[in-house]
Amino acid sequence: MSLACVYSRARLGLSSPLVTVEVHISNGLPAFSIVGLPETTVKEAKDRVRSALINCGYEFPAKRITVNLAPADLPKEGGRFDLPIAIGILAASQQLPSEELNHYEFAGELALSGELRPIIGEIPLTLACQESGRTLIIPQSNAEKAKWVNAEKVIAIEHLQQLFPHFARQQTLPYFVGTQSSRPEPEHLLDMADVIGQPLAKRALEIAASGSHNLLFVGPPGTGKTMLASRLSTILPQMTEAEAIESAAIHSISQSDIDDSNWGIRPFRAPHHTASAPALIGGGSQPKPGEVSLAHNGVLFLDELPEFDRKVLDVLREPLESGEVTISRANHKQTFPAQFQLVAAMNPSPTGFYNDKRSTPEQTLRYLNRLSGPFLDRIDIQIEIARLPRGMWANDDGKQESSEQVRARVAACRKVQLLRQHKANAHLTSPEVREHCALSASDNEFLELAVEKLGLSTRAHHKILKIARTLADMQGSEHIAHEHLIEALSYRAMDRILRHLTEAIAV
Repeated sequence: MSLACVYSRARLGLSSPLVTVEVHISNGLPAFSIVGLPETTVKEAKDRVRSALINCGYEFPAKRITVNLAPADLPKEGGRFDLPIAIGILAASQQLPSEELNHYEFAGELALSGELRPIIGEIPLTLACQESGRTLIIPQSNAEKAKWVNAEKVIAIEHLQQLFPHFARQQTLPYFVGTQSSRPEPEHLLDMADVIGQPLAKRALEIAASGSHNLLFVGPPGTGKTMLASRLSTILPQMTEAEAIESAAIHSISQSDIDDSNWGIRPFRAPHHTASAPALIGGGSQPKPGEVSLAHNGVLFLDELPEFDRKVLDVLREPLESGEVTISRANHKQTFPAQFQLVAAMNPSPTGFYNDKRSTPEQTLRYLNRLSGPFLDRIDIQIEIARLPRGMWANDDGKQESSEQVRARVAACRKVQLLRQHKANAHLTSPEVREHCALSASDNEFLELAVEKLGLSTRAHHKILKIARTLADMQGSEHIAHEHLIEALSYRAMDRILRHLTEAIAV
């Protein structure tokens, strides 16, 4: 037999399309060619495979070897095709039994000695192979990371020589069993008990966590904005198994470390304000996820919000609304999930304070206008944080609520939402808002008058209803009451600040 077919998988965003590695050995001058749209790292596989086979004691055929990676129009990248190409050559040259190869899929990069090195994207690869019903053979380190997928047919190997006894039925390789039997409990080094005072900010933080609302802190330096924002992830409910796998798959293709210590922990991403638009959204000739996708099912924290370039912030408008990012290129496009919770912090003026007489209202307004109206419109809760009053440190009794106590209430509130509508309140669609956020006639008229007086958009109108729904759920109320609307309307700090500045300039 001079023709062999081996199965592997490519990496295309979060998907792992099937690739058939066809190896044909024919008479002629010795040559080794790889076709099927391979990029440079795949073309270099022929040198790695040749040395690995020879150093493992196999014969490298001195004939014409043609390797076809089908389908031909699918881009192939990375070193993952080293192992299937080597297996295909051994099978085509009759050095390896090939009767059962169609029941397996292979992926792994070969060292010149024949050892297996890890690849990128083991979790999407494992999920796709699991759906096909085949057994996956991957490097040991990749199997350690992919064990949380709960795939039943995964074999981990460390060297190419381990495969011959398996396919010759001399010594069957066992399925990989991870050392971790259950998901670890999240460990948080930060705690809400560290925050002294700021009851309004803590209340807003709990509301945001309960309904998955976006949040903006506005206040002078040193008031605890960053400290509060960094503790949001400590009070969020624990991730479900599906959310954990989804987030791990994104980090897997981004070469981020996945281990027992961070599996199931909601991601917290805090890019610097010099980050570019592709860094936030993702990009590249072969599109890769950006910060918004790496924060999927977690928190994206933007500190010093006005210092970000306005055009960079405006690229967040679509993912904040749709929960996904589509990156289009000339030949293809990739869609990455981006259902993150935005938390931002900013100073109220370029000097950091309201009334320090170092900036005029015109300068302050120009500073705040770095944030576009449509972007601010997508932030549900906007609150001002004041400096701690005198004596707060001296009167601190050390009895602040811990993150564990707050998280228990948040989890209970989120459970109510999932039972009612199968999603958090912040993600309700317009028809669902009408169904689950119904108001009495008097409250509806009150809200319409308030929206008209404040000059709010329809989107802001819906966000106020969603916050009121969360407040009602936190209180255990089936219907939205008038006090819930009053509190929801109070979380519009930027509208008040901008209106005040505009009036001051007009005078």
